[in-house]
Amino acid sequence: MLRRLLTGCLLIASLAAQADLDITVVGGSKRAQPIAVVPFQQAPGGAVDVAQIVAADLDRSGQFLSLARADMKGFDPLPVTEPQVDYRTWRALGQEALVIGQVQILPGGGAKTTAELYDVFRTQKIMTIEATATRATEWRSMAHKVADQIYEKLTGTKGIFDTRIAYVTSIQTGGRRQFKLIWADADGENPREIARSFEPLLSPSWSPDGRRIAYVTFEDGRSKIIIQTPATGEYVTFLGEKGINSAPSWTPDGTKLVVTLSFQKNADIYVIDLATKSRRRLTDSFAIDTSPTVSADGRTVAFLSDRSGTAQIYTMSIDGGEAKRLTCEGRRNEQPRFSPDGKTLALVNYNGSGYRIGLVDIATGVMRLVSDGPLDEGPSFAPNGAVVIYTRQGSSGAELATVSTDGSIRQRLRHTGDVREPAWAPYTKP
Repeated sequence: MLRRLLTGCLLIASLAAQADLDITVVGGSKRAQPIAVVPFQQAPGGAVDVAQIVAADLDRSGQFLSLARADMKGFDPLPVTEPQVDYRTWRALGQEALVIGQVQILPGGGAKTTAELYDVFRTQKIMTIEATATRATEWRSMAHKVADQIYEKLTGTKGIFDTRIAYVTSIQTGGRRQFKLIWADADGENPREIARSFEPLLSPSWSPDGRRIAYVTFEDGRSKIIIQTPATGEYVTFLGEKGINSAPSWTPDGTKLVVTLSFQKNADIYVIDLATKSRRRLTDSFAIDTSPTVSADGRTVAFLSDRSGTAQIYTMSIDGGEAKRLTCEGRRNEQPRFSPDGKTLALVNYNGSGYRIGLVDIATGVMRLVSDGPLDEGPSFAPNGAVVIYTRQGSSGAELATVSTDGSIRQRLRHTGDVREPAWAPYTKP
């Protein structure tokens, strides 16, 4: 019981060495919208096939079904400008939307993409999209930006293709297990190492500007909270008090961390100023209080406590005061995470037969379960609030998965082995 609470309710187990993620859509909306993403006109030697990435992004959302390139062979030539668009033919192929574009290669390996989105049935152009890359390594990001704009225009929800995730893996080396904290694009590409250790790495938490990440390490035999800038590798040891230093969570203005410390008595929640390191104790209970998360307006902290005899979620003002129990459904509720708008709390619910991801409406307290179990954990909201990433048990160990907040669209992010502790970065990238 104690170990489970102090580690943020995550099982520390064998984690994967393989960094790449193989994403598979296992569910979808009741009617995925057909869309044709025509190969963009671009000179040979481009860093990536931009149109192919755009189509893959849209397919992976579960809300679109892109037309296979093999089914476009009847077009000669394929359209790259508006006068070449033949709406009747695309309509006959069952397409509702059409994307065409051109990629201009710039000096230094950069590029500029100009794409156009068409409504096939209304026979009209919906929008023109422009995105740029200053060097070859930014081409994928440029393609994701195009997909984000298409997604937002057609769904009304901001896209998340050009965002980042972090997660923990490990590898057995020399008779010891080496843990790695990895960051990657949301589609699993471009994995890069943030930190490595022969001790567990836990609780990665992105700063609101997406430039830093706080996490827990156990180097030198004791827990410490590290703050690191992934883009440069620069880091500082922010906290290393006697006892427990765990579960860092940023305030929305990026000036404070809310953490769990036990140097005074029990494990309690503290608010710590990043600039001065001045601290204020938020909870003072005989129980274990941990896993804090801060609402979007910075006014409310939700946290895990066993003060009622079982692990449940409580809320209280960040200025202090009375803690109010939020959850009652199920035997246990753990790992709270606020949605970007602060209206919903993702958590892990245990009902006696398995652990599943639940979403709680803060105003009403009503919970909806959106994953299948039996051992799901570690929820983290995407920056648009429409998707949750978490860990599930796959056939070969723990794997990452995502689910839309209405439960209709699910994905598996397959790994060779286990992977845990997912954290989705905000929109602003390092």
